[in-house]
Order: sequence, then C-alpha cells, then structure tokens
Amino acid sequence: MSTTTKPTSSTTSQDLARKFRQVRDMSDVIRQPLSAEDCMVQSMPDVSPTRWHLGHTTWFFEQFVLMGGADYQAFDEQFTYLFNSYYNQVGEQFPRAKRGLISRPGLKQVMAYREHVNRHMMAVLESGELTDEQLAIVEIGLNHEQQHQELMLTDIKHVLSCNPLFPLYRESGNDAADLALELSWVPFDEGLYQIGHDGKGFAFDNESPRHQVFCQPFELCSRPVTCGEFMQFMEDGGYRHPEHWLSMGWATVQEHGWQAPMYWIHRDGRWHQFTLAGLRPVELHQPVCHVSYFEADAYAKWNGCRLPTEAEWEVAANGQAVNGNLLDDLIERDWPVHPASAEGGTGGELHKLFGDVWEWTASQYVAYPGYRPPQGAIGEYNGKFMCNQFVLRGGSCATPADHIRATYRNFFPPESRWQFSGFRLAR
Repeated sequence: MSTTTKPTSSTTSQDLARKFRQVRDMSDVIRQPLSAEDCMVQSMPDVSPTRWHLGHTTWFFEQFVLMGGADYQAFDEQFTYLFNSYYNQVGEQFPRAKRGLISRPGLKQVMAYREHVNRHMMAVLESGELTDEQLAIVEIGLNHEQQHQELMLTDIKHVLSCNPLFPLYRESGNDAADLALELSWVPFDEGLYQIGHDGKGFAFDNESPRHQVFCQPFELCSRPVTCGEFMQFMEDGGYRHPEHWLSMGWATVQEHGWQAPMYWIHRDGRWHQFTLAGLRPVELHQPVCHVSYFEADAYAKWNGCRLPTEAEWEVAANGQAVNGNLLDDLIERDWPVHPASAEGGTGGELHKLFGDVWEWTASQYVAYPGYRPPQGAIGEYNGKFMCNQFVLRGGSCATPADHIRATYRNFFPPESRWQFSGFRLAR
C-alpha cells in the first residue's frame, strides 16, 4: 500500500488532532466485538493477529513521530522489533508468518501501549510545534491505520472462518433486499485521458505523477459480476476446464482444489458463504466476493469479455461520487460487513464503483511514468512491492469512506482471495 511525502495545503495540526482521535477510535470500535483470544490468532501467514495490527499502527506513530522528541521515552523498546512490519532501514522484524506465536504482550498491554502513544501524540499535535514534514508523517500514519482497519476485518474473517462453529463477528443488521440490478454496458470514447492524483488533498505516492494515457474505445459493465452469474460459470464447469485459465491460475486451482469462491460452502443442497455475520445462504444478486485475479480473469474469458485496465477503470470513475457500501455502514447502519445486494437502478449508468468489493483490473502493479519513491524508511512503504501483483480499484465494504478515491491503487498477488475482492467486466 502506499505513501505521500508532504502535507496537503489545508492540513493543520488541529485538523490532524481531530482526525487522529477519529481514526484511533475507529480501530477500537472494530476491536470491541472480539475477545482477547480472538485477537491473538493467526490463521495463515498472510493474516496478522488483531493484537498485532493494534500494536503496529501504534508503533508507526511512536517510531516516525514521537521518537524524535527529546522528552519522549519509548513505552517498550522491544516493541520496535515485534511491531515493525517491513521497514529494513529501521531494523530487524519478527517474522510475519510467526506473529501468532507471540502471546505476550497481551491485548491489555497493547491497549495500554495505544493509550500511552495516543496521549503523547495528542500533546504534540495540540502544541502546534510539529514541522510540515512531521505533519506529513502523521497524515500518512492515519491513512496507514485506515488500511489496517480494513485488514483487521479481513483477517478476523479468515480467523473466524476456521472455526467449525462459524462464529459471528457481530449480528447482522438491516440487510438490503435481494433485488436485481439491471446489467448494461457503458461506452467510453477513444482518446487521451489524464489519470493519477491531481495534488489536491492527501494521496499515496503510487497514485502519482498524474500523466496521460491513451485508451482505445471500450465499454465497462454497469455493475460488478454477481454471485448468481458466477454460479453459472461454476455450473458450466468453469473450475474444471483449463481453457479459461492462465497457466499459473490453472496450476493454482489444481494445487488448492478450488471449486468456488473462498468462504463458499455447499450445504443442504445449496451454496452458503461465511460472512462476518456468520454462515448465510449465498444471495444471487450480491457482488461475488473473495475471488482471486485468476478466477476473475477466467470468468471474463468464459463470458467472452475481459477485465478492465486500471486506466479504463479510473477514466470511468472520474467524477463519480464516492458512495456505496463502505465501512461506515457497519458503524452507522449496522451492516454485517459483506457486499450488499443491489437496490435497483437504470441502464446506461455505472453502479457500485466504490465499496462492496475491490475490483480486480488487468493491470500489473507498476510505477507510473516518472515515479520516484520517497527518501528514507517511509519510501519502503510502497515502491518495493511493484512486482508480481495486480491492481484493484474502488474499495470494499470494509474500506473507510473517507479513505477511498478514484485514483487509489490497491494491489495483491493474483492468487489472493482473502481480501474483499470481486470484479466487473470490460470489452
């Protein structure tokens, strides 16, 4: 995921103090339904324990903001080793795949660590003494924590799914009705387009520089592919016919025995899916979720279409309002954090570009022309991951609403499925 190197012109220490309280409180809200035991489980190498996320996001502020102050004393110097993720210029890191083996510090001590750092961060923010460079790091840290809020939900879903009792993260609220959303194709003209961040407001470094791209004429499907549509692919032998698959994708299907999206379980004659609201029947009109790039690409080929490039996706999303089923719905309207069913709509319009599911694109994650990573340890946040990954766009039902934008570039390896990932078609 990514960074920027300077604060926006409207960012003040007081603005960041308010934002700091808001973001840190949201992490606590996400953690509240979980027991201390829930917070220490690591169910696979890609998953981190909730307790580690809470410690790591706290370490970021301590390491990159507070440690430079003459009056600050580290809460525990050993935490630099335990909670450093991949910043080699800072020092060694405890192995990612073994984070679940560490039972101490426990959740109570990690929460005390958060309180300690929160208190000192609020003091320096309210003092107004931070430099522009330090304010920029705080802003990065807040956006970094919002990324980890999504990962906290993504990871705890995998943890809970491993329990044969299929426990709930929290009760479901007022689910949307299972209604069909009309499918149509939205055309876009051939031409030169500008993509990338325009410099107004916060952005991560991988969203820049803004630059021109040429697009051939294309059409984008008005909504993401649904569970019902993906089920037709399954029923037609999609997981059994290699002609739909990239070579590496077919090898992955064979190795892992994939027969359906992640978290789908066939029970009592129908498909169910595990959600953070427990095991529920698959709703045909929900966007299909927890599919890999390989599955999205195979479905597109089976359907006679393709995935959009990230440039096409951004051209289509330019000017679209950021609204949809996002993390804020979990808090404000008590959604169960899974893609929401469609609520109707008209042809010729784009729907659900933001929220519900991250949308795989056909674009490999590479630097934009003229990109240069930031100097120092912060530069390790993003650029060094530009290899063997594909770009996803649009955010998901676990993404904070004020964190997503049309230029935002997420990225994962093509076999990844535990993220809230889906796709829409292009042609």
